[in-house]
Amino acid sequence: MAKNLQAAKKFSIKDVPLQDILQQAEKGELQLPDFQRGWVWDDSHIVSLLASISLSYPIGAVMTLASGNPDVKFLPRLIEGVTLSTPKEPELLLLDGQQRITSLYFALYSPEAVPTYDIRGHEMKCHYYANIDMCIDRSIDREDSGIVSIPDNKLKTAHFGKRIVLDLQDRPKEIAEEMFPLELIFDPDETMNWQMDYIQKGPGGPEKINYRINKWKLFQKEIITPIISYQIPTIELSKATSKEAVCQVFEKVNTGGVSLTVFELLTATFAASNFNLREDWRDRSEEFNKYPILSRLESTHFLQIITLLVTYFQRMKHINDPNPPAISCKRRDILQLTDKGYENHAESASNGLLRAVEFLRGEHIFSSKDVPYYTQLVPLGAIFAVLGKEAENYIAQQKLRRWYWCGVFGEMYGATTETRFALDLSDCVAWINDVSGEPRTVQEAQFQAERLLSLRTRNSAAYKGIHALQMKNGARDFITGKVIEDHTYFDSNVDIHHIFPKKWGADNKIQSKFINSIVNKTPISSHTNREIGRLAPQNYLQKMQQYIDTPGALNEIIRSHDIEPYTLHRNDFRKFFYHRFEKMLARIERAMGKAVNRSAKDNPFADQTIDYTDKIKEAITNREHKRMEFKSTGRKNLHTHRKDPAVEWSVVKSIAAFMNTDGGILLVGVDDSGKSVGIEEDFPFVQQSQDGWEQWLTTLIGKTLGEVEAAKMAIGYCQIKNKTIAYIEVGPALKPVFAKPTKAASPKGEVGPGQIEIFYVRTGNVTKELTGNDLLDYQKGHWPN
Repeated sequence: MAKNLQAAKKFSIKDVPLQDILQQAEKGELQLPDFQRGWVWDDSHIVSLLASISLSYPIGAVMTLASGNPDVKFLPRLIEGVTLSTPKEPELLLLDGQQRITSLYFALYSPEAVPTYDIRGHEMKCHYYANIDMCIDRSIDREDSGIVSIPDNKLKTAHFGKRIVLDLQDRPKEIAEEMFPLELIFDPDETMNWQMDYIQKGPGGPEKINYRINKWKLFQKEIITPIISYQIPTIELSKATSKEAVCQVFEKVNTGGVSLTVFELLTATFAASNFNLREDWRDRSEEFNKYPILSRLESTHFLQIITLLVTYFQRMKHINDPNPPAISCKRRDILQLTDKGYENHAESASNGLLRAVEFLRGEHIFSSKDVPYYTQLVPLGAIFAVLGKEAENYIAQQKLRRWYWCGVFGEMYGATTETRFALDLSDCVAWINDVSGEPRTVQEAQFQAERLLSLRTRNSAAYKGIHALQMKNGARDFITGKVIEDHTYFDSNVDIHHIFPKKWGADNKIQSKFINSIVNKTPISSHTNREIGRLAPQNYLQKMQQYIDTPGALNEIIRSHDIEPYTLHRNDFRKFFYHRFEKMLARIERAMGKAVNRSAKDNPFADQTIDYTDKIKEAITNREHKRMEFKSTGRKNLHTHRKDPAVEWSVVKSIAAFMNTDGGILLVGVDDSGKSVGIEEDFPFVQQSQDGWEQWLTTLIGKTLGEVEAAKMAIGYCQIKNKTIAYIEVGPALKPVFAKPTKAASPKGEVGPGQIEIFYVRTGNVTKELTGNDLLDYQKGHWPN
């Protein structure tokens, strides 16, 4: 009987050293059947695999088929990365484990850079290193910091390649950084050479040799020995296995070539406790799908939110312990979820997501295709779930907005998202509850001004973010004049379209990188876009005029898109681009609550000068309003004909009020009725010239509001009826601006220099001083950080 059972057995199971498997691949003894799909693992999968191997964690069995059966003849091909001078018939075919074995061959056996993909699916080549310090510290997650991928050129950079943060281009630099190249690990001679160089020449100099010897011993114990001694369970099908059986086994172990998801694994786990996870998710996803923003929500996103909540409350429960548990939602954390943990938090996670939808609608993000980072929904939903009603007040919402846009424009969610999820949940909750400062995402976020030139498609989160900001800041459709809200967005099929059409750009020899930049795009309805067609702006504005009967109204609509109307009326692309580039940066600064990084060369049309005549004439026609004020003079009292500190102070407080509100324009040289007076009235007190007048103004603002604020003013001039009118435009300030009286400028001459600081805002078309609780409440609401 025993002999019959043995004869019937079609496979054997044994542990095979990893080194033997990689050597078999190198020699062509182990190959792939040609029906296997290509190698597709991305960088994060490879890092995770290497970390697991180094920790002696199981990575699953592999399955091979002994070749040699004439009735089971498959066309073999070498494992990717292997090259042989002459073709060779394999002894074994790899049926299951291709992705793992190929990844390990590339990373540990091949000297060439590993061809893989980043989190966005972009092709990349990299080498893998073990950070010695991180790997020997057992308190550090090796997958996060111990095993590191480095680009093919062995340079790791930041700020879009402008700053080198890690240079491993030769062995001395590797040793200086204590980064061991894993591609040497199965080459004992090269490993020994690297070891000797490290011990003799490593960081710290000769006096640290004993220290480095001990560190290397620990590194060898923690990394090198586990990897070179690692064994993989191998199921070997005998060559007697029929072709039908081989195909059936392959289909069983390679269902679609996709590994089990955490949702599928948890579904099986929860079923043991009679909880139907699949049914629960189906009901919840049906509810989520009612909201366009959540149409792409996956079960994994939902499980990540629940895991964040479970681990957050576990940490809060033990927050006073010496080592409280961490907040996390990585795969291993999700797999530790219990059905009770899921049930306890599923409802609050659902509510958090629905409140996140309302939040995003308020930011004018209406559909899933317009969500800058879909993964950012995970911490956002968790934050709303934890805060509950505490997230509903104005200050909390302002803080959340700032965190959200810093994540978008800082492009913080492109990689290592699970770690950032946990940081953002704890940081934002603490920030909103006023128990800590700004979240790390807010602190670290940076936006490079030149990035506007490379934002051309929806593939970029920042591109989608600017699209939403334009709608949020009151962009109105060119034909209907309607402000774009959620109902008009869907009813009118609003999307982002070119302002200067592509054909016009080609005809006028404008580089495509400028025509296709986000700077030349804006949200409008599909009907309006068809009306525009390929027409030049000057021509399509004439068509628009038949729908909008007054030129002033049409110009206001154009201005709602941060476009200077006269640049479209004149088909002046260069001036248009210059002005809108600056406006967009101001929008981004306001959303992030911090200045963008820029240089004088970032705006490609910085050489353009602005003709202020049309702007000033239009401003006079529209009269004073919340963002516009007129002043007859800047220094001279027209009644006493003398220099007057109260007149100067009137200029200061108007500029301060604009800065503390939403920005605005001050015309000097125009009286309240719109009549031209001219800044020439001030010339006797400013060196008798326009240059002297501007020097006086910038000095005045520098002393009373600060040099930074003075530098941000845009000042222009024009002649109207032989009178010089000054046009002063300021944007909203990133922090409160207080006006400080001086001897030359003080309110009604009643306050001495340096005695007080005064805070002004605009309410309607009036400048108003705020004090006491009114001032504190305004500051908290306007600058919640």
